[in-house]
Amino acid sequence: MLELLQHPWPWYVAGPLIGLTVPALLLVGNKALGISSSLRHICAACVPAGIPFLQYNWRAEIWNLVFVLGIALGGFIGYRLMGHPDVVNISAATVRDLKAQLHLTDFTGLLPRELFALDNLANWKGWVFLVLGGFLVGFGTRYAGGCTSGHAISGLSNLQWVSLVAVIGFFAGGLLMTWVIYPLLFS
Repeated sequence: MLELLQHPWPWYVAGPLIGLTVPALLLVGNKALGISSSLRHICAACVPAGIPFLQYNWRAEIWNLVFVLGIALGGFIGYRLMGHPDVVNISAATVRDLKAQLHLTDFTGLLPRELFALDNLANWKGWVFLVLGGFLVGFGTRYAGGCTSGHAISGLSNLQWVSLVAVIGFFAGGLLMTWVIYPLLFS
């Protein structure tokens, strides 16, 4: 059994298992899964400052916080206890482009250390990527009323105008970051 868990599962097994989580939650407990909504629940629990957006019964959504805690615990167990690849298997062309255009050189972990190591908090680029970037992703997710996958999968399939606007915003932000901001930061 441990051998089965230590290797990546094929997409045709892992994908449906992950994809069926949302309908299973809806069918079994009438719960709408939203990882980004857990950020709102955490803020409502920790910041009782009279902000109207955070004044609701967050305790009724405690199952969502337990679910997120389970994801974090599962990620920790998978990474630390069950092993991980020393080098992420990405194409040689991608490695060549990342080295030439963004000057990234360390591909030994799951993420490039030049971007995501805590040591980077000693310089301004680290603050931009880790702190400002994290804040903008978290704030943008809540401001848009959900995450990329929630809007792009559920919202668009239900023909919701707000989801179309959110997905266009996510896409435009990604293009702006990739083609304008990244090159400025790495030049």
